[in-house]
Amino acid sequence: MSLIKKQLFEQLAIIAHSLGSPQRVEMLDYLAQAEYAVDELSQLVGLSVANTSRHLLILKNNGLVVVRKAGKRRLYKIAGDDVVLLVASLRKTAETHLAEVDRLLTKITANTLHENIISSEQLAEKITDQDLLILDVRPNKEFLQGHIRGAVNIQPEEISEKVRHFPANKVVVAYCRGPYCLYSYEMIDSLRDNGIQALRLEQGFAEWKAAGLPCVLQEPL
Repeated sequence: MSLIKKQLFEQLAIIAHSLGSPQRVEMLDYLAQAEYAVDELSQLVGLSVANTSRHLLILKNNGLVVVRKAGKRRLYKIAGDDVVLLVASLRKTAETHLAEVDRLLTKITANTLHENIISSEQLAEKITDQDLLILDVRPNKEFLQGHIRGAVNIQPEEISEKVRHFPANKVVVAYCRGPYCLYSYEMIDSLRDNGIQALRLEQGFAEWKAAGLPCVLQEPL
């Protein structure tokens, strides 16, 4: 039995090895939002196509991503919501125990007040509120494959242009890929500069979906 126990721990270490690369963790963050081909993902993470393929092969062989063929292309996505929760747990543990993570987060959240944050649970309770406007600040590709029910998509590059047209009588909740994604922070800053009450969703869409909260999903072509 002790041998089986050791073998089981070896299997756990395989998953830990998959998360032992910052590039692979970043890839999982993108693949939790939408399916991506190797060339698209290589541009997002700033690696060559060859290096991106090598990292994806490790993630696929270790069961953290899945791949399907679409014509001549191979499209990758995260293997399941359990992987989203695994990365979220990794993030939480790092934030709790690594001082450098706290220092870096302070740079991101320097202008964000605690009262400007809303949790997924709090938003789920208010999701039908007519005075609430939910903004998804992610690329359209990601929005189309899945978003919070009732959310409106604003492209990241359109923030400064679109924000001036929002009604002042609405409370706006903005979200993007997650706590380390800057798009929602930029949206909140722009909204506040224009006198609009705005809140940032503490989590991202992937965590919202993994929690089983109301969302719209569409299978990619």
